[in-house]
Amino acid sequence: MKMARVALLLDTIAAERRWKYGVDVFEAYVGEMLKSSGIPYSEIHTAEKLSEQGYDVVIAALSEESEESIGQLLQYAEQGGTLISSGGLNRMAGRLSCREIAGEAGYAEIPEYAGEPLRYLKAKPWLPVSADGAHAVKGAGQLHRHTREGEPLAPAILEISVGKGKVIRWNVDIPYTIVGFQQGTGPVVEDGIPAPDGTGSLDEGILKADDRCEMDWELDRKRTETGYPYYAYPYADWWRDAWVSVLLKAVVAKNMTLPFVDYWPDGVERVAMISHDSDVNADESAYETLSVLKECDVRSTWCMIEPGYSPDVYEQVKAEGHELAFHYNALHLDKGFWAQTEFERQLAFIREKTGVPIVSNKNHYTRVEGWGELFEWCERNGIRSDQTRGPSKKGNVGFLFGTCRPYYPIARFDDRNRLYNVLEIGFLTQDLEHPSLPDTSVITPFLETAAGVRGGVAHFLFHQYHILNQAHVADALREVVGSARKRNFTFWTGEQIFRWEESRRAVSILPDESEGYRIERAQPGTVVWVPVPDGAKATKETNLLFGVTCERHAVTAEASV
Repeated sequence: MKMARVALLLDTIAAERRWKYGVDVFEAYVGEMLKSSGIPYSEIHTAEKLSEQGYDVVIAALSEESEESIGQLLQYAEQGGTLISSGGLNRMAGRLSCREIAGEAGYAEIPEYAGEPLRYLKAKPWLPVSADGAHAVKGAGQLHRHTREGEPLAPAILEISVGKGKVIRWNVDIPYTIVGFQQGTGPVVEDGIPAPDGTGSLDEGILKADDRCEMDWELDRKRTETGYPYYAYPYADWWRDAWVSVLLKAVVAKNMTLPFVDYWPDGVERVAMISHDSDVNADESAYETLSVLKECDVRSTWCMIEPGYSPDVYEQVKAEGHELAFHYNALHLDKGFWAQTEFERQLAFIREKTGVPIVSNKNHYTRVEGWGELFEWCERNGIRSDQTRGPSKKGNVGFLFGTCRPYYPIARFDDRNRLYNVLEIGFLTQDLEHPSLPDTSVITPFLETAAGVRGGVAHFLFHQYHILNQAHVADALREVVGSARKRNFTFWTGEQIFRWEESRRAVSILPDESEGYRIERAQPGTVVWVPVPDGAKATKETNLLFGVTCERHAVTAEASV
């Protein structure tokens, strides 16, 4: 079975022009979408001679809108190539019997998610305008203005025949939508809009991650059986999966395959995480938490705030296999402030006190300002993973950033929209059964939704101080662990998660003339899925992933290169 060659087009001229005028190129995030999904690809920076380079699928994330570039892309498709775009290629619309119309935020019905319309943040829709036999246009799905039941706007996706090939165009700007959910559509410079029902007072004068949440308080929350509201929809994860599904289906339609690396190693189906913020730093609360964790047989991540615990506590935390991490304090009410120098001073203090390098962080009270300063500080100081992006209020728990997957965030135009080398692992809620937070009725929907997201992490935060002083909080931790294990979750620390993520992203899957593909730099236990074209005979265990039948291949020690 031949392995498809996939190219990601990020045109250098187009990117430089946007950066010159202060415009973001979030189209570059398509590379992170591919890497996160374990899909092999090559990055190219011009459409020149595209038809001669042997690519089977070209993802036109960002293309130069010149006559020459558009002609080269059309020529590639006419000669049998498959061209995929998300809200781009707009000068091509007229040549493909379509016209562009104004887009706005709304909800999309996608075939793969017929029961759950997906919120999108930006659309650039095309509509078919003629029945040109040379460019037959098929539409799928439906965009709605503003709400799930809003006025129909356009199909969600178009498939347009072009000569021997095709153009597949999403009418939604998917990378912008994913970035917008995960990081906000702009920097944190002011309070967010408070919840109309009083459950999320974001306007308290403290800048936080959730001040730039792009969810709708009324349209994107559900309530548990006991009445607690929560954000129910991991839209960013679902959009990523829908996009990958279309890519893989385009490959198998060409009677080819495109192997990809699974999210977790052999034997791990799903991952959950428990973290703690030391806050009050009472030793007795640490010892009580250690006791509960030992009872539950769980290793967790301990985010330490200055001045920290006594040395004996750290020795026991380390001895029992937990991760010691950093809890940066920029909350002025607790005498903290937002500055790189202060971040570095506090981190150096915690590293010295704990006696470990420390590679993970979570900000106190989810304090954040701006866009990427926190990630820059983490990069410069050896912090490889951050956990700051989570809820600070009772009413915005859940999937408020549209994701439960670990991801690498993207910089703005002033840093050329590069990816930060810091893995973000957001959390869903904190201190269940605390009087000012939700009860345990959110556990089941959080776990079941996270279980439905391949590669998702069900991350729950519990403060040691509340575990000691609120018996119901300690019981809630026990319930989280028990409920997660019933659903085949494995508990990992933050460091375990990012170490594995680095490992799986180092794997190379390359075309091979004799076997179809070969795997390099894979650790034993790595799982690779191989899509099987319709009608092809499967030889190994199969599963339906992204709407495509895939064979499962687990890498053994002997197969690792």
